[in-house]
Amino acid sequence: MTSVPAGRSVAVRVPASSANLGPGFDSLGLALGLWDEYLFTTVAEPGLRVEVTGEDAADVPTDESHLVLATMWHTWDLLGAKPPAGLALEARNGIPHGRGLGSSAAAIVAGVVAAQALSARCLPGRGSEVAIDLELAGDVSSRLEGHPDNASASVHGGLTVSLIPDDSGRDAGDRTVTASPALHPDVDVVVFVPQEQLPTRTARAVLPESVPLAAAAANAGRAALLVHALTTEPRHLHPATRDWLHQDARRTAYPDSMGLVDALRADGHAAVISGAGPSVLVLTRRAVADAVQAGGPAGRWRRLMPGIPQRGVVVTVA
Repeated sequence: MTSVPAGRSVAVRVPASSANLGPGFDSLGLALGLWDEYLFTTVAEPGLRVEVTGEDAADVPTDESHLVLATMWHTWDLLGAKPPAGLALEARNGIPHGRGLGSSAAAIVAGVVAAQALSARCLPGRGSEVAIDLELAGDVSSRLEGHPDNASASVHGGLTVSLIPDDSGRDAGDRTVTASPALHPDVDVVVFVPQEQLPTRTARAVLPESVPLAAAAANAGRAALLVHALTTEPRHLHPATRDWLHQDARRTAYPDSMGLVDALRADGHAAVISGAGPSVLVLTRRAVADAVQAGGPAGRWRRLMPGIPQRGVVVTVA
């Protein structure tokens, strides 16, 4: 077992993500230009020092239960690396928590890549980028998250289509498989973020255990069309984002969000619930993005145009 040495410092920058995108339940992800930033420093003195600022900082633990730190220790165990005696973490949250924007997946991804970097045999000079095993990062993050859509988008950026192999591993090997189709250059996003939070476990708890065959078939067709719309013909975005699997089943969990989705779709916009909600994502074309408005009481929704970063997590020597 190798030991992680003291005196190392790396910075990690990881984007938010939107999952599902309507019919692509637990498989389609899209990186969003909202960023969590971390500075990790290994020290000789035993113990942890954690500082958190930014979005929902007051809700984040500052001990070993912090999701980034718990993920690091898990990853070091997988890598056969002995954790350092002491660790300092400075976190600046740019991703709202509990709003369907992949904050937990981003934290997990940050922990996995930081553990890789800090346990590397050697690091390049200050300010240089650290080479990371992105396949490993995607696989470990997806399995810890329980589904690959958010984690894959945060790891790779852009649009991702992912699956975790079954227990036998015969369908696609042992690691999470991620494809990164190139987005059409005209595709853009608008995100409406409410004040209230919704834990993912709450949103998933109301999902049915089965759906009718006709609904599954309809959903499969729309998911396939959605990939085509996002990469080749954006004019199909509206019909391609209709969902039969999860959004209506969770309507009671986020009625205001579904009301906004309904209103936007009635106006011709390709609106969906972002991940487990309650944020609303609109897939649109650059020329009409400014026309996408929530309506209703002023201040009810925070309207963001974060863009879609074509690259995901980055680690540099600090």
